[in-house]
Amino acid sequence: MASRSPFYPPEKPISQLFAEVKEEIKEFAATRIAIFQQEMSEKLKLASAALPALIVALVLIPVAVFFLCVALVSVIAMSLGGSAGGWAAAFAIVGAVFLLTAGMAAFFAVSRLRARSLKPERTLRVLRQDQLWLRHEARRTRSRSPL
Repeated sequence: MASRSPFYPPEKPISQLFAEVKEEIKEFAATRIAIFQQEMSEKLKLASAALPALIVALVLIPVAVFFLCVALVSVIAMSLGGSAGGWAAAFAIVGAVFLLTAGMAAFFAVSRLRARSLKPERTLRVLRQDQLWLRHEARRTRSRSPL
């Protein structure tokens, strides 16, 4: 009985294998790019939801502050006697109140933006999983290597 050679010719030519690998890499990259684009689109929608509120606040705050300051300062100054010191104290009180209100509005806008990070988290998670899978496959391939 003749011994059989341990070498078996490949079922597919190498050029076809390279073409398949090339197509798989293209498909891999295309899916990762699609995931990234979809996730960034969602993140931009979230950011754009907070943007109108921030713009409205930035436009209306100075106008409201001006008119309310004039009215409020007048009332407070008159209640303090209407003197120059009364007017100064009235301006300080009103300025502090509006500064506190503007600070709270800015805090709300920033906390809303921070609640939803703009970082593409799903895409990064998928890429980390791909990296782990590739490492595992590389180890598995090396352990099967006859060298």
